[in-house]
Amino acid sequence: MKQDYYEILGVSKSASAAEIKKAYRKKAVEFHPDKNPGDAKAEENFKKAAEAYEVLSDADKKARYDQFGHAAFEGGGGFGGGGMNMDDIFSQFGDIFGGAFGGGGFSGFGGGGGQRRAKGSNLRIRVKLNLEEIANGVEKKVKVRRKVQADGVTYKTCSTCGGRGQVTKITNTILGRMQTAATCNVCGGSGQMIDKRPSDADAQGLKQAEETVSINIPAGVEDGMQLKVPNKGNDAPGNGVPGDLLVAIETIDHASLKREGDNLHYDLYISISEAVLGTSKEIDSVGGKVRIKLEAGIQSGKILRLRGKGISSLNGYGSGDLLVHVNVWTPKELNKEQKEFFEKMQHNENFEPRPEKSDKSFFEKVKDMFS
Repeated sequence: MKQDYYEILGVSKSASAAEIKKAYRKKAVEFHPDKNPGDAKAEENFKKAAEAYEVLSDADKKARYDQFGHAAFEGGGGFGGGGMNMDDIFSQFGDIFGGAFGGGGFSGFGGGGGQRRAKGSNLRIRVKLNLEEIANGVEKKVKVRRKVQADGVTYKTCSTCGGRGQVTKITNTILGRMQTAATCNVCGGSGQMIDKRPSDADAQGLKQAEETVSINIPAGVEDGMQLKVPNKGNDAPGNGVPGDLLVAIETIDHASLKREGDNLHYDLYISISEAVLGTSKEIDSVGGKVRIKLEAGIQSGKILRLRGKGISSLNGYGSGDLLVHVNVWTPKELNKEQKEFFEKMQHNENFEPRPEKSDKSFFEKVKDMFS
């Protein structure tokens, strides 16, 4: 089981953005690779802290995590903990460290000598899911056009920054000489420049290519949620790391089932004779057709709960229920014989309403739906 993000950073759920950032910086400095060379445990803790901060520093991701826990980012929806590397961390959060470690650079990973690898741009797509796919989870294969390094392109060390990806500026102030580091505007932080470029490559040595990407979408996702597939965005020039593929979820309405959280609702209409005599009906569910039995004398407004027939919970806590709302259909037109029958029944005691204590009121039924 993955460790709680708040626990990793040592903050409470009510911590402010500033407190979360401060806690992350403290952890990052403690486990920084320059401070713990060759320490695999420190590297792992460094990555955990970065993963926690990546989620908790983003208001939208934090809200999803608070509601669904780690399950909100299954299927590639989070930082991608197991697949992330030190370059990802420094490319996104290097500014957190300020000048504590050589102006924000790092060494000891990839032999960069302080060089920070640039990251390619992200790509965004929409994926439409029907209710069955949402209920059970699904693997989607999509074709993505992304920029990749062209065959035959070669690079050389940037002459402006000397391959560091950063340039240092010294400014005279009233407090004395101050040194600051900024991303090299010539190589964009990659530390490299184009040496030889094939005819099919752009100015950065990249070309368009189509790739089929597999996306594992967990059960229980909701409309508007965004998942992330690491390293499936555009490549970065030189030795940079690829961007990510951001997948926005769009849901397709079902013909007869309506979703409410993890529960599903189904409106079942029956005739007066079926309500009086009892019957069995076949209804839709996300697992296929199911047959239910209606007892004789069933009342309009009755709600039948089919437990576990709803949507699988995104946080892994079982499944919701399928709530069947029984509606007795009253005919609008009657022939002479039918009309005479109901006229005779107007004063028949069997047709007089006699609600029992077990027949719940409308407000009690609504309360049950949300319990």
